[in-house]
This record gives sequence, C-alpha cells and structure tokens, in this order.
Amino acid sequence: MISAIQPLLRVGLAAFAVALVLPAVPLEREARAFIGHWLVVTFIILLGWSCTAAITLASDYYLRRPGIDFSGDPLGRKHLTQIRVLRRVASTVVVLVTVAAALMTFESVKQYGVSLIASAGAAGLVVGLAARPLLTNLFAGIQIAITQPIRIGDAVIVENEWGWVEEITSTYVVIKIWDWRRMVVPLSYFLDRPFQNWTRQSSDLIGSVMLWVDYTVPVTRIRAKLEELVQASRLWDGQVVNLQVVDSSERALQLRALVSARTSPEAWDLRCEVREKLIAFLQEQHPGALPKQRAELIPAEAAGLPGRERANPI
Repeated sequence: MISAIQPLLRVGLAAFAVALVLPAVPLEREARAFIGHWLVVTFIILLGWSCTAAITLASDYYLRRPGIDFSGDPLGRKHLTQIRVLRRVASTVVVLVTVAAALMTFESVKQYGVSLIASAGAAGLVVGLAARPLLTNLFAGIQIAITQPIRIGDAVIVENEWGWVEEITSTYVVIKIWDWRRMVVPLSYFLDRPFQNWTRQSSDLIGSVMLWVDYTVPVTRIRAKLEELVQASRLWDGQVVNLQVVDSSERALQLRALVSARTSPEAWDLRCEVREKLIAFLQEQHPGALPKQRAELIPAEAAGLPGRERANPI
C-alpha cells in the first residue's frame, strides 16, 4: 500500500515545503501571488488524488479479504462486480469535481462569469449533448452495480454471441466470447436491451442433447446407457439426468437427453461427450435404431410397368 501512494506523498511534501518557504523568499508581489495560486491548485489536485488513492486502497483491501471465492461463488462475483464498478464511478466523479474546483480558482472565470452566462448556457447545452453517452453509461454503471443484472464471470448471450463477462468498466463491458474474441458493449446496452444470463442465480446449468432415431429404438436401454455415461463422467454434477421422447415424425423419433453440470463450460463439454458416446453406442449395439428411409419393392405388373420393378418409398 505504501508503494502505491509514494508519488502522492512526494508531491505533497514538495508542495508543502514550497508553501512554507514562500513567505521568506524575496519575490515580487505578482510572482508570489502567481506561485501561491498554483500552490492552491496543486493542493486541490492532491486532495482529489488522495481521494482516488483512498478509494483504490479501500476497494483492494476489501477484495483481498479471506473466505471470498471470486471464481465460482455467485456471491463473491457479486461483490467483485459492485466494488469494481463503484470504484470506477467514484473515481470518475472525484476527477470531475477536482478539475472543476481547480478551474474555479482562476480569477478570469470569476470575473467574466456573469457576462458569459448567456453564452455559457449555449455552451453547456453543447457540452451536455456531447457528454450524454458518458453520463448515460456512468449512471448505468451505478444501476448495474446495485441491481446486478450482470456480474464479472457470468455466462451471457449478447448479440447472438455466447461468452463470459470479463471486465466491467465505468462506460463499457468486455465480453470474452467462446473463441477468445472480445466484444465491447456499452453499459447502457444491458439496461435497454434483452440478453441472456446463464448464471444469474447460480452457475449450475442443464444441457440438452437431441437425437433422431428410428421407431425400433429401445428407449429403455438408451436411458440406462445415458445414466451409465454421466455417472462415469467427471463433468456431471450428480443432479439431473433424464431421457425423453419429445417429438416424432413420419420417419423417426426425437430423443432429448437432459444432463446437468456445475458451470456453463462443463455443461457444453458434457453435452458433446454424451452426444458422441450415445451415437457410438447406437452404432455398435443397435445400428438398426439409427434413422433410415424405408422403401418397398412392388412387382412391375402391379405397378403397371412391364419388365421391371419399382421402388415405392414408405
């Protein structure tokens, strides 16, 4: 912590030393006033710098507390998101107040302030319109930190892209997509548009595997094989495993296997593993249960075609 505030201490001590020796230095009145004015500006900047340093140190100290899991525990990720977002918002507000306070020390601003009221209104309107995206995202950051629609580490689907919330700043969110690309999204997006959060309440997920099979498939044996596969897998969390016939057509049945895992990446890997091994089981043990298209051979005479037979699909 001391190393983080060493530059602040050095600048503060130097400014304090200059302020102490300034009355004893033989300078003209204008020069002494000029140096004194910039000392005031320096102390204002140091005060703002001290506030941001205090915010950073306090948040880092809070995040280093033992007993908090920021990787898998939803409560831990909630605290991590709140602290980081609120820290950035508070630092931004401190910087804005510090700059405003430093500018107000200049006499030119006070002297011409009354005469510039009319033009300041137009200028304020222009500045307000220009700063609208920044202010929108700033207030969106405060709302996200309080309501928690997303947290760092959440698995989300944004703009039809699946990934994890990697970073939340005071103006934007970085989504790490499954293929390691990064999508940068404004904070206001998560308040104005719908999106999917797969880990809002917990990181546990249920994955589904869809299979089309023939009507002759032994569903009971497939269900038993599914239970055997997930029990032998390290990805299964031991909660949900089920097989159902969910659809049928004139040619095949559709089976849906439901399996659960602790996290979204493990749920994806478990789905791929179950799909691959169930297909291999059908190929080895029940090849006749794979989808097929049937055809019936009709004698040529019955079909009205002399001298040959016709294949009639069923």
